[in-house]
Amino acid sequence: MKVTRIIANIHTDKIEAAKRFYQDVLGLELLMDHGWITTYGSREKMCVQVSFASEGGAGTPVPDLSIEVDDVDTAFERMTAAGFSIEYGPANESWGVRRFYVRDPYDKLINIVAHL
Repeated sequence: MKVTRIIANIHTDKIEAAKRFYQDVLGLELLMDHGWITTYGSREKMCVQVSFASEGGAGTPVPDLSIEVDDVDTAFERMTAAGFSIEYGPANESWGVRRFYVRDPYDKLINIVAHL
């Protein structure tokens, strides 16, 4: 047996609010929409990972999700322009990443990150 995918499920009564953050700003595709659940993602093959942490690093809280992007600064500009609340960064961290924290429409703390 092997794990082939890990999916984050976020409870909400406002499913439509995900579109602006996850599709319009981050550029994810709408992969599934059953009305009671929508799934945004990419059809690219990705590594399966799950992390467990006592802190978020650099004295920050543990984020609810980490989303790796190819250009942190462009993601930061798009989030700022869209009016989403930036809570940390952007910062180059000593462990080799550039990242920032932003709140999604569900008040989840999202770590937007790229490896340097």
